[in-house]
Amino acid sequence: MKLISRSSKSILILALLLFTQCDQKKGSGGSSDQNKSQGRTLELESEVTFLSTDNKPLKTIQVAVADEPKERNQGLMDVYNMAEDEGMIFIFDTEELQSFWMANTPLTLDIMYVNADSNIVRIYQNTEPFSQTSLPSEAPAQYVIETNGGFSVANGITEGMKVRF
Repeated sequence: MKLISRSSKSILILALLLFTQCDQKKGSGGSSDQNKSQGRTLELESEVTFLSTDNKPLKTIQVAVADEPKERNQGLMDVYNMAEDEGMIFIFDTEELQSFWMANTPLTLDIMYVNADSNIVRIYQNTEPFSQTSLPSEAPAQYVIETNGGFSVANGITEGMKVRF
């Protein structure tokens, strides 16, 4: 009788778990794969131009601007798709050491730290999605630009170059 009782409990628990998962999917508007493909879209508000070593325009991208604490904390979390010529710029009130991480960020990114003189002081290329590893600026920065991973290499962008907002 105990085996039947344990089996019945196991079946009941399994049924409840399956019911709960189905109910959550129904309430969220579909499967998690559908939600990932939709994700959050960027509100592109400005542009950033990367300058060559002789200060000529090299590449311009459209960017979402994160200049408030809530926007900076959200960053590119839950953004699953971003065009090649899109990104985000984080604007801080003062130039100081900065540090970012990739927690809750599904895209591989290039993260570029830029000082108050618009010089790129540090680039992290092809960062690991969802990583909690700290990526410090290693020099004071007032701006941070995030692009799709591989962007800096594909466009010849290196530390020491300038950007224009």
